Amino acid sequence: MSHTVAPSGTDLAGDVVADFAAAARDWPDRAAIVHNGTTIDYRDLAARVRVTASRYQGRGIGADGASGLIGVLVSHTPDVVDHLLGILQAGAAYCPIDVALPVARKQTLATVLGLDRLFVTAGSSHQPMNLRIETLDEHAVPPKTELPQPSWHPSDPAYVLCTSGSTGVPKPVVVSRRALTITVRALRHLFALTPDDRVLQFASLGWDTCLEEILPALTAGATLVFDDAAHSASFPIFVRMLAEREVTVLDLPTAFWHELVLFLHEEQAALPDSVRLVVIGGERVDRTRLRQWRDLDVGQVRLLNTYGCTETTMVTHAVQLSGPGTEAEVATRDAEAPLGRPLAHLRDHVTDEGELLVSGPSLATGYLGLPELTATGFPIVDLGSGPTRWFHTGDIVTRGEGGLLYARGRTDEQVKVLGVRVHPGEVEAQLTTHPAVAGAVVVGERRLGRTVLTAYVVPVGAITAAELKRYLRERLPGQFVPSRVEFVDGLAYTASGKVDRTATRLAAADHGNKGVGR
Repeated sequence: MSHTVAPSGTDLAGDVVADFAAAARDWPDRAAIVHNGTTIDYRDLAARVRVTASRYQGRGIGADGASGLIGVLVSHTPDVVDHLLGILQAGAAYCPIDVALPVARKQTLATVLGLDRLFVTAGSSHQPMNLRIETLDEHAVPPKTELPQPSWHPSDPAYVLCTSGSTGVPKPVVVSRRALTITVRALRHLFALTPDDRVLQFASLGWDTCLEEILPALTAGATLVFDDAAHSASFPIFVRMLAEREVTVLDLPTAFWHELVLFLHEEQAALPDSVRLVVIGGERVDRTRLRQWRDLDVGQVRLLNTYGCTETTMVTHAVQLSGPGTEAEVATRDAEAPLGRPLAHLRDHVTDEGELLVSGPSLATGYLGLPELTATGFPIVDLGSGPTRWFHTGDIVTRGEGGLLYARGRTDEQVKVLGVRVHPGEVEAQLTTHPAVAGAVVVGERRLGRTVLTAYVVPVGAITAAELKRYLRERLPGQFVPSRVEFVDGLAYTASGKVDRTATRLAAADHGNKGVGR
């Protein structure tokens, strides 16, 4: 059942930092970033990166000192690029924490990553934390006139990002410079990026989707667009911004794309003529929304469905669902949308149980400080081509005749909400820390074409659903907060002692859902 593609395109002359430097050298006067209409050209951005790298090195970090993990509070501004490329240029590893997260979540991530401080840039706003916050440009050192000479190894960590964990604690995933560079180069090719492109920065900065927006664009000489209107929660404003900024490439969570398609369909509206590529991923594509998309005036827009995990460095599989060159098997009006085929540098294998395994040079190094979990998740096994390191994705798939993969579920309870991987156990662990909660089960459910979380809670005191949601918002990212909270008398269990989620759901139908003691 395995499908193997000989890895290609894995030449590692230079790395992603060298690719950015080459773009800055080749197109110094072109716009690298547009932030709310203000332009930063490649010459100026390269200078900002040099200054940032020098300031980190001036603190004994990176190529001229001790390398390590650098925690940064980031927001949707060009500063995030300065930190990302500056840390990589300094020879250290980038560990972003979104400033928009609740304070408790930021502190949890810092603890999991082993960070004793977080860096910000002057003028950045942030909430007080029980953690040392340093302004990077305090005690500034004179910037070096040339980019520091790299002294890193391809296996050195490039960044560490956390994924949801079944134990209630996030899992930190270490991605090497080699894995990052190979993936960024593959995505530049997949997206067919050129210096004429203008790529919207939309994704949350704590997840790796933002890296597939930022790095392929800035190593191709394209323009990266930051705009507050992208996060306005208004589709008319969003679409107008796309036209005003002449955006050519969008990378959207599938759930957001579903809602955008519904807006365009109901309003008989259209995307701006500038848009040539829409990349989606993170959830199963709804057939109705795909049909509505194809009925819109988007015939020249490529719609690219992508699949990947943090542990496999962004995207591993892709397929075009609509637009010029879409294959017949996929273009059929009511056909199920596939996950895609592996990119050229990867191999995949479908086990007898249907689980998808992925192998190749873009696999993560492993989980930071968790050797046993790393060994379990990334085993070395011989599946017919010699001992090979594979990653167990946990996704159940089938393969079509043309080699395309189709999603069929999970081997565990993990779900994706708005493109973000959520393990219900992490939400349950937070719920049960509330003094009025004796037990909780969280499940993913499909509603109106998207995945949402529902929490079934056993109360022991006066509490309402609204209060529990507020409690979670103070501790978890928004994607982890259930859309619904239902109260039950108790959790149902199987004969083996495990929680019976189906029986618990049924019990909820017989219980009042107006809260307890109110």
